[in-house]
Amino acid sequence: MAKFHRNDVGSVVLGCPSPTTSGNHFRLCTAFSAASFRRKIFDAMSCGSSSRHRHQLMQEMIYDAVRPPPPPSPPTSTTTIRSVLKESNEPIKTKRPVKNSINNGKRDKLADLLNLEEAESDAETTKKVQALEGLKRLVKELQMEKEENKRAAASRVRLLTKDDPESRVTLAILGTIPPLIAMLDFEDFNSQIAALYALLNLGIGNDQNKAAIVKAGAVHKMLKLIKSPNEPSQAVSDAIVANFLGLSALDSNKPIIGSSGAIPFLVKTLKILDKQSGCQARHDALRALYNLSISPSNISFIMVSDLISFLVNALGDMDVSERILSILSNVVSTPEGRKGISIAPEAFPILVDVLNWTDSPGCQEKASYILMVMAHKAYRDRQAMIEAGIVSPLLELTLLGSMLAQKRASRILEVLRVDKGKQVSGNLGGNTSAAVSAPIYGSSANQYGKDCLVEEGMMSEEKKAVNLLVQQSLQNNMKRIVNRANLPQDFVPSEHLKSLTASSTSKSLPF
Repeated sequence: MAKFHRNDVGSVVLGCPSPTTSGNHFRLCTAFSAASFRRKIFDAMSCGSSSRHRHQLMQEMIYDAVRPPPPPSPPTSTTTIRSVLKESNEPIKTKRPVKNSINNGKRDKLADLLNLEEAESDAETTKKVQALEGLKRLVKELQMEKEENKRAAASRVRLLTKDDPESRVTLAILGTIPPLIAMLDFEDFNSQIAALYALLNLGIGNDQNKAAIVKAGAVHKMLKLIKSPNEPSQAVSDAIVANFLGLSALDSNKPIIGSSGAIPFLVKTLKILDKQSGCQARHDALRALYNLSISPSNISFIMVSDLISFLVNALGDMDVSERILSILSNVVSTPEGRKGISIAPEAFPILVDVLNWTDSPGCQEKASYILMVMAHKAYRDRQAMIEAGIVSPLLELTLLGSMLAQKRASRILEVLRVDKGKQVSGNLGGNTSAAVSAPIYGSSANQYGKDCLVEEGMMSEEKKAVNLLVQQSLQNNMKRIVNRANLPQDFVPSEHLKSLTASSTSKSLPF
């Protein structure tokens, strides 16, 4: 029998013949452990490995081959070697770090976003610094001696502050307002216009700038420009009106502007532009006067300027009627203002007529408010309202007006009804001492009876006349209500309404 030679070896390295054995036996080198050997073979033979990775593995194998062998390990059986070789030939399933790669991608994207935001913030900071340097240069140009440079700089300020609130704040902080106000002393028309509109834009939506402009003496400079021997052009006047409108929106500026003499200038401008309905300066002047009329201290200046009569006579213009009524609503809040309205020629007939022809809820509410305040304060004004025929428009207003107008009209009717009741009670109170005698039978009684019948016949004729007048008045009111309600012109009242109007007497009136 042939003898089998047993090799007591450890780990195996292929291609290393043993110097102590013969035949096909191999010397088992102890340079690798079983696990290391399997990993090396699998990594080297893996199909998915890149050339660079395979090259790295080969370098590691060569390094491990030439490395000095470690101390000999205890011998293993041939079965162990075979199992090692078998396991090394089987593919090993490895877990890929998918989650780690996703996290790494997210971290990379986050880093990119942070870098991008940092770059954008740096760009914005650089841009803001450059803009600030440009504004500083602009302020320096305003402070130069050459008038041309100042005019160009003022025009630049006007453009920058037109739609940019930040520029308004920054330029005001840098000291733009004083040199612009100083430019109002120039005789050049273009310089004045540029400075005025630059100041106007600086104050838009910025109360601090409005207060600073007034505090720096802009109102005095503007009025000085108006009163100069060389009368300013219409463009300069319009720019000054626009500035008064913007500055008067601040409550602390209202008394200063009103006492400075701006109200007569605004009234004068309003009278000059009275026929130009589409002129912007006309509307600006009215709005500025409305702002100034809010302050009670300015009412006396408004009364001196003869503004009330002009406004009352201008109420026929629908384009400005509501704004005029707004001014009168502020004026009527003071005793001086009520007196001015009361003595104005045809004030009550015009105000009552406003209730007749206007369909605007705003005009109705404001006109009824003025009449209500006047009716509450003075008996003489109530009599003037009655003489102007206020009852019929008030009745119509209680039916077709807005909720606020209806309440105000009802309040006025109540005040007027109370006055009428006092008058009736006063007349009856004068005859309370008169005695009433019983009828006397006889010839004299018949005579008294005849007299009573005659008097009764005379009173019936008077009652008939009164009833006829009342019926005509109610019918006229009904026609007006139909017209205001936009009903057909051939609208015929119902029989019930006719019966009501036919049977009405003077007692059905509110007073």
